[in-house]
Amino acid sequence: MQIDHDAMVLVADGRKLLFFRNKGDRAFPQLEAEEVKVQDNPAHLAQASDKAGRASSTGTVSGTMGENDFHELEEQRFAAAAADLLKRRAFAQDYEALIIVAPPSALGEMRKHYHKEVQDRLVGEIAKDLANHPVSEIERIIARS
Repeated sequence: MQIDHDAMVLVADGRKLLFFRNKGDRAFPQLEAEEVKVQDNPAHLAQASDKAGRASSTGTVSGTMGENDFHELEEQRFAAAAADLLKRRAFAQDYEALIIVAPPSALGEMRKHYHKEVQDRLVGEIAKDLANHPVSEIERIIARS
């Protein structure tokens, strides 16, 4: 996938957003970081304070009620916030072309919240977790996709 000059590239996972701008051209991309957001999201056990409740329709305790995975919920909220940030930046005419790189689960969650303005500017998606990779590797992987 080629990255147009001045295109926005969002590299994200469930807790980190990296906004890059291509300062190079299509043949020789040069991603430059514009914004980094990191959310503290400890593992579920560090966030939960109680065990799941128990329920029974027969009067005896026979099973547990479902427990929310707080870590997963926070990752979903973070993906929705990322989509909202993309929308606000689109309304501000901050980018014309957008490439999003995120793990499949985060990408799927963001897709649920894409605004039409974001969809109209979206030129590519890559379902990979590259949030902790060096910029040169991110450029290489996007170019090969």
